[in-house]
Amino acid sequence: MKQFLIFLLASIFSIQGFSQTLFTYGTNQVSKDEFLRAYNKNKTPVTNKEQSLKEYLDLYINFKLKVKEAKALKLDTLQQIQFDVQNFRGQLEEGYLNDEKTVNALLEEAFERSQQDIHLLHFSVPVNSKMSAADTMKAYQAMNEVKDELQKGKTNYDELVDEIKKKITVIKGTDLGYITAFSLPYDIENLVYALKPGGVSKVYRTRTALHVFKNVEERHSAGKWKVAQILLALPPDVSGPVLKETEKRADSIYTLLQSGADFAELAKKYSDDRLTYTNGGEMPPFGTGKFELPFESAVFALKKDGAITKPIFTGYGFHIVKRIQQIPTPSVKTDEAYMGELKEQLKQDARINIAKAKFTKDITGKTGFKRNLAVTNTQLFRYADSVAASGEVKNYPISKANIFLFTKSKVTGNDWLNFIKDYKLNADVYKGENNEALLDKYIATITIEYYRKHLEEFNEDFKYQLQEFKEGNILFEIMERNIWSKATNDSVGLKKYYDANKAKYLWTESADAYLYNCNNAKTAEEAIQAVRSGKSWKAIAEESDGRIQADSGRYELTQLQVPAGAELKEGIITTPLLNAGDNTSSFVKIIKLFPANQQRSFDEARGLVINDYQNYLEAKWIETLKKKYPVKVNEPVFQSILK
Repeated sequence: MKQFLIFLLASIFSIQGFSQTLFTYGTNQVSKDEFLRAYNKNKTPVTNKEQSLKEYLDLYINFKLKVKEAKALKLDTLQQIQFDVQNFRGQLEEGYLNDEKTVNALLEEAFERSQQDIHLLHFSVPVNSKMSAADTMKAYQAMNEVKDELQKGKTNYDELVDEIKKKITVIKGTDLGYITAFSLPYDIENLVYALKPGGVSKVYRTRTALHVFKNVEERHSAGKWKVAQILLALPPDVSGPVLKETEKRADSIYTLLQSGADFAELAKKYSDDRLTYTNGGEMPPFGTGKFELPFESAVFALKKDGAITKPIFTGYGFHIVKRIQQIPTPSVKTDEAYMGELKEQLKQDARINIAKAKFTKDITGKTGFKRNLAVTNTQLFRYADSVAASGEVKNYPISKANIFLFTKSKVTGNDWLNFIKDYKLNADVYKGENNEALLDKYIATITIEYYRKHLEEFNEDFKYQLQEFKEGNILFEIMERNIWSKATNDSVGLKKYYDANKAKYLWTESADAYLYNCNNAKTAEEAIQAVRSGKSWKAIAEESDGRIQADSGRYELTQLQVPAGAELKEGIITTPLLNAGDNTSSFVKIIKLFPANQQRSFDEARGLVINDYQNYLEAKWIETLKKKYPVKVNEPVFQSILK
């Protein structure tokens, strides 16, 4: 009885499993879910769903047969294909290694903050872990007094800095100008965006200093600005005659501009900005917080394109700036280009680590991560210190021990010690973290790396995207070998196919014609005049410096771009048609007209013959593949899709 029940259950499960198999080819199966995933990704609106699904099923079966044969020929092992797949995988992985919900929340926050700029004052005093308790206390006392005085409404900031310097210790006060999202480290950005206009922050400590910030005022985002500049550079702390002489030169250039002189020409002649002077002084677009406040304020005050500032003095010298374009900050999240730009900034910013930390926490259980409790932190840290001191990894008691385990891999003490060596001895990455912090970093690193290497097991969407790319590559390779190149280069086969199917290759109504495509309407009119004067189409194109493209040949009338309702006759030059997309203009000259149903020669039909011959070869190949890998469609499953 027990054996009977086991057999019955096995039969039920096998039927249920098969019920989701849509078709088989050879020993391979394709599930209903896989087929629908592909169909829904590529489908277009249809009126007959059943017909559409049947047609796509035929295409998908043929696709799978070709991929199967490509794998049988080991085309998936070709070095170039493996390189392409690995490169695509690397690009694809990054989108699956963050907590998307947290990323979206950070993106939304960045968007909201990008809508306003904050004019910020910054007061600071240096501190570090080696300072005495008395000096640290002085620093806190000074910054607390700054905070208190600012909250009381003190606005003479230079006087405030001098008073505290005399009473307690030296502090620094800086007008940072306007800032926006991504202008400051994320922790400080959070601090200042929590302030209202006139608000003063608490005393905030970083690794190197104590800080106090004041929100002086806010404005709607200034957006991005495209400008050109003429820079008369000056060395730092310049004064006296050199400063006055440079200021006088700047005023003279400004006067020339006011009199109508060409800005680009003067930039080439006088500007010391080596990156822009050859381009008429044009700078890359910039936004809030990029330059010093005097420069930014003067530029943002320009009211229209083409307006020019008076000479602006900054730490770099004297600038004369011409406004080219002001680009407002998009105010809606539906602006895909802007949201994409913000997301790229987010990925490059330290705040992305918040999403990575959440992601690491969420995936740890999925990876099967376990710690070998027999190896203690004390041991890990002791030998880590030894490696940091000696600069080399030796054979320590923990070297061969498995300290962490994942479902399909192990991490040894030697792996941990090599991480310590590479990290602690690299001044560019090591920031003085203690061993406990480094252990947390290491665990996060190896967990994400394990998840990355096994992404197909954790994420079906990733698995299918990678599979589609790989199969697409080997499909292209086998089609190129078996069909496309074969058909193109088989001159005997092409001629034979043409001779057997001549009746397919007839002209509809056609014409010998010259085709002209011009860069604008004015050029088209010039070209028409040249045509009327008897100049050849080749000469017209060659003498146009690329403004005119022309060709000659026999074309079916339906291929010619002519005005609707135009009456075509021999010798006519058609009215130019304007392309609204790029303002190009095209016209045609008819040389000779031909009636329909004239036979195309082999050369005239060659492109059509190649296409038909490729289809013929492909159909014969598919017949062969279906014999090699017999196809069986599970009709009940297919019918369930139609419902």
